[in-house]
Formats: sequence, structure tokens, C-alpha cells
Amino acid sequence: MAVIPQNDFERVRNRRKWMGRLFHGLCLTSVLIALGMLAVLLVYLLVQGVTRIDWSFLTEFASRHPEQAGIRAALLGSVYVVIIAGLVAFVLGVASALYLEEYAARSKFARIAKINISNLAGVPSIVYGILGLEIFVRIMEMGKSVIAGGFTLALLVMPIVIVAASEAIRAVPPSLREGAYALGATRWQVIWHTVMPQSFPGILTGVILAVSRAMGETAPLIAMGALTFVPFTPDSPFSRFTVLPIQIFNWTSRPQEGFQEAAAAGIIVLLVVLLVMNAFAVLLRNRFQSKLEL
Repeated sequence: MAVIPQNDFERVRNRRKWMGRLFHGLCLTSVLIALGMLAVLLVYLLVQGVTRIDWSFLTEFASRHPEQAGIRAALLGSVYVVIIAGLVAFVLGVASALYLEEYAARSKFARIAKINISNLAGVPSIVYGILGLEIFVRIMEMGKSVIAGGFTLALLVMPIVIVAASEAIRAVPPSLREGAYALGATRWQVIWHTVMPQSFPGILTGVILAVSRAMGETAPLIAMGALTFVPFTPDSPFSRFTVLPIQIFNWTSRPQEGFQEAAAAGIIVLLVVLLVMNAFAVLLRNRFQSKLEL
């Protein structure tokens, strides 16, 4: 049996330490660069648009005059569309994940479906806009409405919800299922009382990511016919609408200085709304997680 000389052993150990320090430094540098770019962006937005944010900016409608422009219609349109998209994606996505993991886990259909769902998560968003335009606007005759926009975004984010929910359901220990079956529970009782409570925090994580993506999407809603100038509030699911990203895009395309400030203020409001929604979801997830730990 060959014996490694002490000098070679020290050389290998020093090389591994050096590689570990180099990798740690690269990771730290990447994090600092990302945080630095984010800080620069936030500082620019605050300097450019924080003075524009006031009560009238939140309650007034869009205008051709930059000093009178507001985001009331776009803000409410974003909230309505994201709520519809989140609810539809959550219900259908979780139901699909439960079927694929609990009812058809070993079937060939489930394997093919999982591969295709993972691929759908990477499809460009404009494709979903064209699909929503054809199915919801034309075939189902919903018009270019709030509900059609919500369903279109639900199609966009549903693969994210399904993948996250499938991973969360798969992470539930098999012993919990076996124990429930041993006590005489049916499959549905095992799913509802054992699998869902254990996997719900992970499912909410996927929903948070899905809602975050839906909140900032512009291309699919423009493709399906969302308006860029809306001087009214959507009063029903079938009303015409606009959303904050579209309104911001419209303002940034205008040469007047006032619209650039309004766009920066709109981005700040969009970030705040997104952070509030994510914070609520995180608190809800942590509450369920703490109940499981008890």
C-alpha cells in the first residue's frame, strides 16, 4: 500500500483551501455585484420618482398632461388581474400536482406530463398572450377584459405552481401516508389531512414566485389586447383594463420629462404592491410552518 509523502499531503490540502477561498470570494463578489446593482436601481428610482408620489397620483386617472397623470386604473387593474390569475393558477395547479403525484405517480402519462410542464415553464410569455387572445378573447368570447387577462396570466404561471407543488408533495415522508393508511384512512383523507398540511408551505412558496412573475408581465397582456390608456376604473370582470407595467411602459416611451418621473413613481408603487403581496404570502406560509412544527 502506497504511502503519500507528507509534503504532497500538505500541498494537496493547501490547494483545496486555496480553491475553497477562491470559490467563496467569487460567490461573495457575485452577491455584492447583484446587491450593488439593485441598490443603484432603487436609489435612481427614489431620486427620480419619490417626489411624484402623492394621494392624487394614486387616485387620478391617466392623462396626456404629465403633472395630472395618475395610476388609479392601472393599479386596480393589476390587483384584479393578479388576484384572478393567482386563484386560478393555485386551484388548477395544486389539483394537477396532486393528481400527478398521488394518483398517477407511476404511470407513463405522469412522466410525460411532468416533462412537458417543466418545458412550459420556459416558454416565452408572448406565446401565452397569443394563446390567451385566441382561446379566451375570440373562442370563448370574453373580450379584451379583466377576466381574460387573468386567465391568460394564469396559463403563464401555472407551470411554476405545478412544479413547486409537485416538489412539495413529493417531499412529504412516505411514512406519514403509510401511518394514515394503517389507521384506516381513505386516499382522499390522507391527501386532505396529511399530505396537504405538510406540503402547503412549499406550495405557497411556488405561488409567491408565480404571483411575482404575473405582477410584472406586460407582453402577454399587450398581445391579448390590454389598453395603454384607460381613463376609467374596471367595474366588472368583463371591463376593459390596463395594468401597471403597461402604464409604465407607455410613460417611458414619451419624451416629456414629467412622464419619466411618473414612470419612476409607478415602478416604486409596483414594487411596494409586490412586496406587500409577497409579505402576506410569506407570513401565511410561516404560520402554517409553525403549526406543523408544533
